[in-house]
Amino acid sequence: MTNASTLSSAEAQARATAREYFRTRGTEASLATIRGRVAAAFEALETVVAGVDPATAARRPAEGEWSVHEVVDHLVETERTSLDELWCLLAGQRPSGGPIPASLQSRAPLTRPWPWLLRELASVHRDVLAALDAIPEDFATEARAALVMVVNIQEDGRSRPLEWVEDVDWKTYAIIFRLHAIDHMNQAKKGLAALGGGPPPRARGATTA
Repeated sequence: MTNASTLSSAEAQARATAREYFRTRGTEASLATIRGRVAAAFEALETVVAGVDPATAARRPAEGEWSVHEVVDHLVETERTSLDELWCLLAGQRPSGGPIPASLQSRAPLTRPWPWLLRELASVHRDVLAALDAIPEDFATEARAALVMVVNIQEDGRSRPLEWVEDVDWKTYAIIFRLHAIDHMNQAKKGLAALGGGPPPRARGATTA
């Protein structure tokens, strides 16, 4: 990860843009707005992966790239752990241990049955939304969680990932569920297109803004 004192202009701008998003779409947003945006992203993601057959899901679009199966495995593993961390924040506690790894997967993703993964994805989504539904409108806490941020930046005409760890409040943590879902939905769509089969139509309500 890049040291803050040695950031390039592109790196500094990427961090500033992310923090502005966190402030306006997380910290200062209403709980109802956050919940609605997270729900729309979950619905859109589930629509894309629901129409994929097991054989296609298991195929990698290129060497070194995740299959849709592996993308969904990552989502299940990450969102389960993220829900645990959200519950910590809602209890006024900082989650223990380090931040969730950006490329978290199960031990053997492709051994997991595809229909089971789809059910688990829908289940964890329901649990996240239920957790958000249970938060009182006047809830407040000073607790923070460490979050690994990964964004693509343009430098010298090339795109590359930038990774850093950000401390975030509970509302920002909640809206990250939306960003994570949309990011991997787009990854799945790109992979499916590369395999020669376009993804199902996108569900309404999900945008990248």
